[in-house]
Amino acid sequence: MAGGATPMMQQYLSLKGEAGDCLLFYRMGDFFELFFEDARVAAGVLDIALTSRGEHDGQPVPMCGVPVHSAESYLARLIKAGCRVAIAEQVETPEEAKARAKREGLPSSKVLVARDIVRFVTAGTLTEEALLEPRRANMLAAVCELRGSVGIAACDISTGRMELEECAPDALPAALARIGASELVAPEGWPAAPDAIPRPASDFASDDGAARLKAIHGTSTLDGFGSFTRAMLAAAAGLVAYLDHAGRGTLPFLLPPVARASDAALAMDEATRTSLEILTAQDGGRAGSLAAAVDRCSTGAGARLLAEDLSAPLRDRAAIEQRLALVAFLHDDPILRADLREVLRALPDIGRALGRIVAGRGSPRDLGQVRDGLVEARRVRDFLQASDERPALLDRLLPDMGGHGALTDLLGRALVPSPPTERQGGGYIAAGYDAALDELRDVSGNARRAIAALEGRYREETDTPSLKIKHNGVLGYFIEVPAKHGDKLMAADSGFTHRQTMANAVRFNSLKLHEEASRISEAGGRALAAEEAHFEELVEAVVTARQAIAATAAALARLDVGAGQAERAAEGGWARPEIAEARCLEIEGGRHPVVEAALAKSGERFVANDCTLGETDRLWLIGGPNMGGKSTFLRQNALIVLLAQAGGYVPASRAKIGLVDRLFSRVGASDNLARGRSTFMVEMVETAAILSQATEDSFVILDEVGRGTSTYDGLALAWAVVEAVHETNRARCLFATHYHELSRLAETCDSLSLHHVRAREWKGELVLLHELAEGPADRSYGLAVAKLAGVPQPVVKRAKSVLDKLEKGRAETGGLAAGLGELPLFAAAAEAEEEECDLLREKLSATDVDALSPREALELLYELKREAGTG
Repeated sequence: MAGGATPMMQQYLSLKGEAGDCLLFYRMGDFFELFFEDARVAAGVLDIALTSRGEHDGQPVPMCGVPVHSAESYLARLIKAGCRVAIAEQVETPEEAKARAKREGLPSSKVLVARDIVRFVTAGTLTEEALLEPRRANMLAAVCELRGSVGIAACDISTGRMELEECAPDALPAALARIGASELVAPEGWPAAPDAIPRPASDFASDDGAARLKAIHGTSTLDGFGSFTRAMLAAAAGLVAYLDHAGRGTLPFLLPPVARASDAALAMDEATRTSLEILTAQDGGRAGSLAAAVDRCSTGAGARLLAEDLSAPLRDRAAIEQRLALVAFLHDDPILRADLREVLRALPDIGRALGRIVAGRGSPRDLGQVRDGLVEARRVRDFLQASDERPALLDRLLPDMGGHGALTDLLGRALVPSPPTERQGGGYIAAGYDAALDELRDVSGNARRAIAALEGRYREETDTPSLKIKHNGVLGYFIEVPAKHGDKLMAADSGFTHRQTMANAVRFNSLKLHEEASRISEAGGRALAAEEAHFEELVEAVVTARQAIAATAAALARLDVGAGQAERAAEGGWARPEIAEARCLEIEGGRHPVVEAALAKSGERFVANDCTLGETDRLWLIGGPNMGGKSTFLRQNALIVLLAQAGGYVPASRAKIGLVDRLFSRVGASDNLARGRSTFMVEMVETAAILSQATEDSFVILDEVGRGTSTYDGLALAWAVVEAVHETNRARCLFATHYHELSRLAETCDSLSLHHVRAREWKGELVLLHELAEGPADRSYGLAVAKLAGVPQPVVKRAKSVLDKLEKGRAETGGLAAGLGELPLFAAAAEAEEEECDLLREKLSATDVDALSPREALELLYELKREAGTG
C-alpha cells in the first residue's frame, strides 16, 4: 500500500532490522516468505518464482516463499551458496493474539500475530541431519589477538567437540587451514581475518570466556579441563557469544574444552593442503582426495574422525604408535575385523543425535538412535573384551563403551522400536510403559471401533451401501453419501444434520457420531500431552548423561577409524611404518594411494618406487620428462609421511619415517587473481614460506621452481633455492626440475644426490617408464612429450630445428651454467657479502665526517665505491 507500511510490513521491517545481513524467513501460515532484496537473492539461488505482494513506498514488493514442511532442503541450498538465514516464527496463536488485543483495547479483527526471530541458521551452527554432511565435521571457529598472541576457539556443535589453542600471528593461516571451519568469527575491524563474520570487540573478553565456560559446565574452575591462556579464553568468549546470538539465547551442546598444543600436530600451510588434496580434490569435491582413497570407515562419525586425523597428523611418537598398534591388532585378525565392521555399519550417529537433543531440536527418532547406539556399543565392548593381547589404546576405549545400562533400559521400555521423526502426532511411547496412556489409547481405539460399527449400522438403516464415515482436519468426523442419496438423510426425522453439499456428495453429522468423535478427540489430546511429558523426561535423562554418551560416541569413532585403516591396509597390501626420532625417510615400494586407485579402475598397474633420505643424502634433485611421474613421486612420499604420522599403515612394502615437524608442498601451477597474484607470484610466495619456515626436521617437496619466468631468472632462482634448502634449512627435500644445469650442484653440495625418472624413445615414440633411477637425466624429451600430446607435426619439426641451433650454441659457449661451478656455496657467498659489508661499515665508523673538507669527502666516496667493487 502506497503512502505507508501496513502493520504486517512494519512487523517485517522491524524483524529485518534485527536480521541484518541475513535472509529473513518470515512465517506466514504454511510458508516462509521473503521480501525485497532477500526475495531476489533467494529466488536466484533456489530457482523459484519471484512474484510481488502489494506496494511499499509506491513500488511493488518483490516476494518469494518456500513451504514450511520442506524448508530444510531450501535452507541447505542457501547455506551452500554462502547465505545466512534468520527464522522468524509465529510466537503466539491467533487466539492468543485476539486475547492480547482485547487486553490492549484493540479491535481483534485487525490484530497481527506476534512473530520473533527464533534462530539464525548459518554454515557453522547447523545440527539438522538434512543440512549436514554425514562424513564431514562442521566446524565453527572464533579468533582474536591478545597481547601479541592469537587465540583460536573451534567447535562442532553437531557433536559438542570444542578445542582451544594459541598461536603466533604468522601461524594463524596454517591453523585455520587445519581446522577447515565452515564459518569464522572475529572482532570487527581486525585486519588479520578480513573474510570473517565481524562481531563486537566486547564479545572477546577473556574474563567473560572463563565465566561463560564455567557456567555452561557448572564448575567453579576450569582447571579440571586443562590449562587455558588468556588468548584462548578471549576466543572462547567470542565463540560462545556468537552461538548465544545465533540461538537467540539457547546454547547448543558443548563438551568441556580441550587445550590443543600448537606443536602437537604436523604443521601444514594452506598451499600444502591444497597441493596434496588431503580432504578435497582440486575441483573442491571429495572424490579424488586422499580422504576418499583411504576412507573405509563404517560410520559417519568414524569418517569425520579420520578426516581430523589426516588434517592434523601427530608429532608424538608414543601416540602414533598407540594408533598403529590398534590398526595392527585389527589388521592381523581379519575375522574379528569383519565381525566388528558389520556391527559398526548398523550403528546410528549417536554423537549428532545427542547434539540435536541437547540443543532442544531432538526428535523421538534421535532418542531411539541414542538407545540403539548405546546398546550396540555395549555389545561391541563385550565382543572385544573376549580378545587376547589387546593394544593399550583399545583397553582405554572399552570402558567408555559401557555404563549406560539404566539409561538404555529406560529408553528401551519407553520407546517403540522405530520412533518417528516428528513428535506432534505421538505414537512413539511404547505400550505398557504408562498404564494411564494405554487406557487413553484404548478409549480412543474403542471409539474408532465404535465409529466403524456405526458406519455399518447407518448403511443398513439408510439402505445406502456407499455411505462412509470420513475425517479431515477442518470438519473432523462426518458422514458422506453420494449426492443422489442425500435426500434420504435430509429428512427431518432422519437423525442426521446436514453439514456440507459437494458437487457429487453430501456430508452430514449425527449425535452418536459427535459423541464418539468427542471421545476420540479428548482421549487423543490427553494422550498426546502424556507422550509429550514422557518425551521431556527422556530428554532430561539423556541430557544428564550427555558427557558419558559423547565419550561412547568418541570411542566408537576411534575404533571405527582403526578398523577402517586396517581394512584399507589389507585391501591394498600396505605396510605398518616404523616411526623413528632420527632425520630419515626410507620407503621401499612406495605408491601414490589416489593415483594407484584410479589406475586400478582401468586395469593398469602403478609403478612403485623407493626413496631413501638421510643425514648424508637428504636432498634429491630429480630430472626427467613431463608426464614421467616426478610430481606423483614427490606427492606420494609426502602422503606416506602424512599417513604414517596420522597413525595408519602406508602404501609401501616397507617404510621408516623420521618424525617430521612441518610438511611443505610446492607442486603444480596456480594463480590467485582475486589477490592480484600471478602464477609465478604464487610460486614465489609459497617458496618464500618454505625457505623462512622449514627446519632440519621438516620434509619439503618442490617442483619446477623458477619455471614461471625467463630462463636465466628461473635457473638462477632454482639454483639459489636448492643451495638454501641444502645449506640453511637442511630439511629432507625432494626437488624436481627441468634445469639440467642444476646437476652441477652435486659437485659442491655434499648431501645432494641426482636422480631421474626413466624414459625411452622407441621407433620415434616416447615410452614413459615411471621408474626412478640414479644419476642426472640424459635429456628433456620435451619435443617427444609435445608430439605425444598431439602438437601438429610442422610445429614439432620447427621446434626441433630451433633446438638443434640452441644446443649447438650451448656446446660452443658452455651453456647457461657456464662459470656457475666457480661460485661459492649459498652460505659462503652470504658470509663473504657480510664480511665485505662489515669492512665498509668499519671504515665509515672510523671517519670523522665533520672534519672532512669537500675534496676529502669526495675522495672518500670514490674510495668506498672502489672497495665495494662497483667502480
